[in-house]
Order: sequence, then C-alpha cells, then structure tokens
Amino acid sequence: MPERASGGRIWLPTPLSAARDLRADGTERLPAFVQYSAALMLVVAATLVASAADHLVHASSLTLIFVIPVVVAATSLGWGPSVAAVVASVLAYDFFFTQPYFTLRMTEPSEIWAAVLLLATSAIVGGVAGQARRHALEARRAADQAEALQALAHVIIEDRSQTEIIAAAATALSRIFAAPAIVFSETEGRLRAEATAGGAAVSGEEAKGAGNALEAQAHFRGETYPNDDSKFDFWPVITPTARRYVLSVDFTGSVFDRPSDPERFIEIVGAYLAFPRRGHHE
Repeated sequence: MPERASGGRIWLPTPLSAARDLRADGTERLPAFVQYSAALMLVVAATLVASAADHLVHASSLTLIFVIPVVVAATSLGWGPSVAAVVASVLAYDFFFTQPYFTLRMTEPSEIWAAVLLLATSAIVGGVAGQARRHALEARRAADQAEALQALAHVIIEDRSQTEIIAAAATALSRIFAAPAIVFSETEGRLRAEATAGGAAVSGEEAKGAGNALEAQAHFRGETYPNDDSKFDFWPVITPTARRYVLSVDFTGSVFDRPSDPERFIEIVGAYLAFPRRGHHE
C-alpha cells in the first residue's frame, strides 16, 4: 500500500530489480578504478598459478591459464576491464615465461606464436563472453520492464483507488527506466506532484516543467529550454475526464543510458492512467 507523505503526495518505495545495480553496458556500479584493479588482480592470480605450473608444462601451454582472467573480467566486470585483462595477460606471459626472462623481448618463434595466439584467443573469448553477458542483462531488464507494466495493469484491473493507480504508475516508470519518476496530476486547474518513485525529489523547477508540458501539450526534455534547471523529461497525458497528468522521468539519475525511444513506454503508462474505470475512489 502506498504511504502518504507531506504535502498530500503519495510515495511508494520502488523495488528495482538487480538491473538497478547495473550500468548500461552491464557492469556493476563500481568505480572504474575498482573494476580495472580487479581485472589486473585476476591477471596477477593467473600469473601465480602459471608460475606454480611452469615446471610441469611447456611454456606455450601456460597461455591457457591467462585466458581465464579475461573470461572472468568479461563476464563480471565488462568490456573495458576485459580488454585490460587481455593486454595485461599477454604482457605477463611475455615478461615472466618467455626468454629472455623479465623483459618484453621474445626470441623463440614458438613463444612469439604462443603470445600471438594468447592475444587472439583472449580477445575472441572475452568478446563472446561479454556479448553473452550483455544479452542476458538485456533480457533481464526487458523482463523487469514487463513485470512493471503487469503490476500497473493489475492495479487497473482491480479497480483500485485513483491514488493507488497514480502511485503504481510512478513505480512502473521508475522500474522501467531504473530512474527517479514523478507523476503530476491536475484537478480543477491545480497541478501537483501526486506520486514519486525511485528517490525522486520534487522542487519548484519540476513543478514548473510539468506546467510547461501541460500547457504546451508537448514533451519537454530535461535541461533544455524552457526547463533548463530541471533534469526531468516531461510528457503530458490528456484523459477523457477532467483530470490531466504529466509523467516525469530523470534519465540522468538512471543506471542505464538514456533510451532512444522512451515514448513507447510512456504511452503505455499514460494509456493506463487514461483507461476508463467503473468507478473513481479519490
């Protein structure tokens, strides 16, 4: 159930899925320094393992050990750290396991060939692993977006109160875009922020931007004229009843890049708000 906040607004906690903790490229929201450091530590670990196996196998066979940190980095840290792991793996193999040792020079043709194969294999395997991870994350995000719309649809089907429907719409927007969201509502000429989700904060700039969108009956993008001081995008929703809405999303607060076509989801949420119901429970 939604909780009533000060000023008459309705606030509903937004249970974002694991996608909330991911960047657009699928990497965890860790500082870049931490990600690249983790990739290099994986290479250090592989180097230690290769040192222990150096006297047991031929030097060229040690290259297989250095493929492991590349795969782990690609599947858990993302494309950039995996590239760093590829480069570091080749350099570590060259420095520690090819003659002359502890230099970056190679004299044996077999070792040069092994280093080339390591570079090619690591790049290919890392690319495939990273692409598979991206596809899995995209599928998970699409599933979360579908669940968000399904939850909103259930609220509509159950003919819940208008307050609950608006709160569910804000929650759906926040889950769909993994971003702060606000739903403004206008009744009897008064526009107010009716529901927020995803940690959205309502200021005078947001209220002004919503008013501009409603007056012009057009989409306004955040941080552009006439809403230069607001990070939110605003979309007006006109319903057959006397009530009008403005859907607002702060894409700068999203863990994903700005979508190329947010309107397809905005239109669906707006259609749910405008859906005629058997009764209204204000």
